[in-house]
Amino acid sequence: MSNFTPVTGLIGGLLIGLSAVVLLAGTGRIAGISNIAHGLIDAWRTHQARQVWLWRLLFVLGMIVGTWIWFTATGRTVNPRADMHPVLLVVAGLLVGYGTSLGNGCTSGHGVCGLGRLSLRSLAATGVFMATGIATVFVVRHVIGG
Repeated sequence: MSNFTPVTGLIGGLLIGLSAVVLLAGTGRIAGISNIAHGLIDAWRTHQARQVWLWRLLFVLGMIVGTWIWFTATGRTVNPRADMHPVLLVVAGLLVGYGTSLGNGCTSGHGVCGLGRLSLRSLAATGVFMATGIATVFVVRHVIGG
């Protein structure tokens, strides 16, 4: 957060919102990355029709390529969490995946698309994961001392 500027935050938010609108208008699908990735894996595993997984593949590749373009164009580098033990990162990732499954969606599906559609279920889900995130940061920084 030391490099945060309101302008980059605004531009990033506009691009996320635009991509969500384009996906919804073009396919009728919600831009929830957890469901997109799960559907991509599921369609590949069950050998469903190409159009079922093609848009999902393009969406995921767009995120990866877009990130690469950004880092290449700006000359910035990725700063991985070298101070965190890899096992802790794996456990954190699994917990996020479990929470996504439990909440029937992720931050992009509920927080961006669901709130944009005025979904009460997404409002509740977003409130829960925001409160959980805030509590986690408080415990890690002030109780455990990480």
